[in-house]
Parts: sequence; C-alpha cells; structure tokens
Amino acid sequence: MSTPWHPARTGSVRYRGQDGAVNVERGTTERVLTLLGLLQQRAVWTGPELAERLGVTPRTVRRDVGRLRTLGYPVHAGQGVGGGYRLGAGRDLPPLLLDDEEAIATAVSLLAGAGGAVAGAGDAALRALTKLDRVLPTRLRHEVRALAGSVESFDGGRTPVDPDVLMTLARACRDHVETGFDYPSADGPHRRRTEPHRLVASDRRWYLLAFDLDRDDWRSFRVDRMSGVAARTWHFRPRDAPDAAAYVQEGVASRVYARQARILVHASAATVRAQVPASAGVVVERGSGRCELRTGAATLDHVLAHVVLLGHDFEVLDPPELTDRCREWARRLGAASHP
Repeated sequence: MSTPWHPARTGSVRYRGQDGAVNVERGTTERVLTLLGLLQQRAVWTGPELAERLGVTPRTVRRDVGRLRTLGYPVHAGQGVGGGYRLGAGRDLPPLLLDDEEAIATAVSLLAGAGGAVAGAGDAALRALTKLDRVLPTRLRHEVRALAGSVESFDGGRTPVDPDVLMTLARACRDHVETGFDYPSADGPHRRRTEPHRLVASDRRWYLLAFDLDRDDWRSFRVDRMSGVAARTWHFRPRDAPDAAAYVQEGVASRVYARQARILVHASAATVRAQVPASAGVVVERGSGRCELRTGAATLDHVLAHVVLLGHDFEVLDPPELTDRCREWARRLGAASHP
C-alpha cells in the first residue's frame, strides 16, 4: 500500500513502509500525518508496531500522539495486554487521510453515485467529489478518469454524461468562472456563454442552471446535450439566483412542453407527489387537503388524461381551453355510457 497523501509535506525523517523498507526522508509533519493515517486504518496499534512502521522510537510515537491530541484528535492509549493506541470518535469530522488506492476507489465510487448508480446520492456525491478534487494529486486524476469509464449501472438510472464535463461544470460553479459550450437549438447548435450557478440532478438527467450572458436571463441546460464544454479564467460576481431545484423542476415539468396547465387537485400535496414524478409536475400545497399541480404536455388532451388517471376530483385553473376539453370529454364519456 502506498504512502497516505496530503497537501502538506515537509522536512526529513526516515519512514518505513508496510514492506519494511525505508522509503524516503520525511518531516515531522509528514510523520504525524502518516501516524494519523495508520490510526484510521486499524482499530488498535501497539506502540512498538507504530514505531516499527514509522521507523522511529516508541518515545517519538508518544510525542507524535501528543501532537495529534493537541490538534483535537481523540487518540486513546490502553495499558497492559490488549492495550495500544486507537483513534476515538470525535465531535467533528476530522480530515481524512487516504492512500492512493483509497483515493482512487473513493473518487470512482463518488462518480458512480453522481451518475445515478446510487439512488438519491447524486447531489451529495457530486459535492463530495468536488471537495476531493481540491486535494486530489494530479498523478491520480488520470487513473480516476480511466477507472470511471468502467463504472456502469444496470438499472437504467440517469442519462449518461461525461464525468469530465460534470467535473468541469462543478468546478466552474464552485469557482465562479464563466463557461462556454455548444448547445442544440431549432436552427442548429449555438455557442452559449454562461455564468454557471448550480448543477441539479433529476431522477433521469443532470441539468445546469446558469445565467445566459447573450440572452441576459437565467436558463437551464441538459448536461448530456452539451459539447465543447470549457471553463474560462474570467471570474464573475455571483448574481441573485432563483431556487435552482425549483427552477429546473418547473422547466422540466411544464415550460418545455407546448401546452402548460395549472390544476387544483382535491388531494393533499403528499398524496399527489407520490403519484406524479418530479420530472412530470410541480405540486404546491394549497391547504384544506388540496394542492396545485403545474404540469404540461404536447396537447391539452394529454394533460387531461394524466390528471383524470390520478383518481381525484379537480378544477381547472388555467388555461381556459382546458375547461372546454373537460366538457368535450364529459360529453363523449356520457354518450359512451348510454348506447
């Protein structure tokens, strides 16, 4: 197993690897970080075991344990048979030291979660991956990229996206840098210049909420439709932005369709949300056991069919033409029941 990596490496002492060989000259900071990494690997270490692994004396191990305690790490020491050093649980999550293999495995697992292989884990996985990206050594990124290509999901999941594109956009959101990409439109692909704000994961796709500099307005973009994604070095001051998840959801559920509708459903919001996927409609609580459903479809007849199949009483709020379609359906259904 390779040496635990960490951004800070200084000084010079002898370090003994797991194979027993003295590898390199390290400093006190590196040795203490290595000690922390060893304590995170196993429940209990004896003083002589740690001294042998680090290539120092038991007295130096005791000093280094004291340094960790000063930094807030709860290192417990037991006496006698079965005693030794162990890292206790703290109130706060301490910095985690990973060796190369652990870092690669963690990054690939997070990529799988961000890609939809882990239900409900997309946003959290991407946030964690973005944080890991801050300290991941350049020498490991190439291996992470290669291994990410071998990670797939058998249950359909989200539309596949290039992990490099996802990470480029995540970094741009984090660092507030302008981003450009080609995006399809009715008359062919156009280059879009944006100030990226948030990545949003639906049950099927990844979206980017960004301020479109050429259209001077907020827009949502499907990540799988982007090409030629590139982040610039130009930083921007973040604008007041709409709620990212709500904006994207409403766009996916209604604005992208030719016909939109607002329906007052005589059922609780919780009941209707369990029936209507987030990608198919926005449900807003209206009190008294009712809710408003904002949805859309290619035609008003399609909207009406979906609402009828929910099995609840409802009232049409908008558009007026949908009320006319309700009357026409009622006439046809009435005629069908009286041959």
